[in-house]
Amino acid sequence: MNIDWENLGFKFMPTRSNIRFHYENGQWDEGKLYDTYDITLSVAANAFHYGQALFEGGKAFRCKDGKVRIFRPEENGKRLNSSARHLMMPEFPVDKFVEAVKTVVRDNEDYIPPYGTGGALYIRPVMFGTTPQIGVGASLTYELVILVVPVGAYYKGGIKPVDAMISRDYDRAAPHGTGHIKAAGNYAASLISGKQAKDHHCAVALFLDPATHTYVDEFGTSNFLAITRDGKYVTTLSDSILPSITNNSLMTIAADLGMPTERRRVKATELPDFAEVAACGTAVVLTPVGRILDGGNIIDYHLDTIGPVLKKLYDEMTGIQHGERPDKHNWLVEI
Repeated sequence: MNIDWENLGFKFMPTRSNIRFHYENGQWDEGKLYDTYDITLSVAANAFHYGQALFEGGKAFRCKDGKVRIFRPEENGKRLNSSARHLMMPEFPVDKFVEAVKTVVRDNEDYIPPYGTGGALYIRPVMFGTTPQIGVGASLTYELVILVVPVGAYYKGGIKPVDAMISRDYDRAAPHGTGHIKAAGNYAASLISGKQAKDHHCAVALFLDPATHTYVDEFGTSNFLAITRDGKYVTTLSDSILPSITNNSLMTIAADLGMPTERRRVKATELPDFAEVAACGTAVVLTPVGRILDGGNIIDYHLDTIGPVLKKLYDEMTGIQHGERPDKHNWLVEI
């Protein structure tokens, strides 16, 4: 194994193993580690035709003291089950999920980037229906696969704000639909808006609420958060956005730092009033937004680097994850 730790990106790389569980006759088996990344399925498998597929995303870190710790895996297990319930898929016991994550991380420990590189071992659980069927209905059999991939520091040479574009032609989820779960189809639905954003030299699309296009929902890949001019942490409240573990963690950190926090409906007309805006998620923690394009209008936050409040939150979060700052909320699970 010869990995250039300093130049890892965020892309798939085969590692030593992944762990797989099979569901049949109303129960999950005990799981097994596999050294292959190929899966054989019927062309009529439910996931291909009727979209019973969901996933999660987490990270494990090699910390300052040399130990390996996973960030909040039980929350990923809970959210996986929330997605499964909505998609009529079987739940997976959270304690069994955490142990499975620990097992596959431990088996791939030499793929975890060294402390100081800014990298991590990305954890990707994916569950999908496997029953061959042409009639619409829930699958009778399922696979849960947890794979891991070494990823590098997302920002190299300093954090730079990106531009975002409000999507008014398309929605990523319908009212009372699947926006609040991590269904694979949500991301397929967001791709066309992401392409439109990139065509306008923007890194990401920002979606409004699907019912009225009046309120901010979330970015195509992550939650929305903002800092008001008087230092308040604000994030969106909506039935059609994913409950982000990163966002929830950052909100807790903001409160620890003495910042007022609000989770509420945010009108799109409020966007020019914020001091700092960011997308937040597992892959990057925080991506500051420099400008937001809305048709012919441009909202400019006049920042050429990450804002001071977001920087403080980012440093605290990554400090906890890498074992440099106290883990006051016991978020880290040691393998």
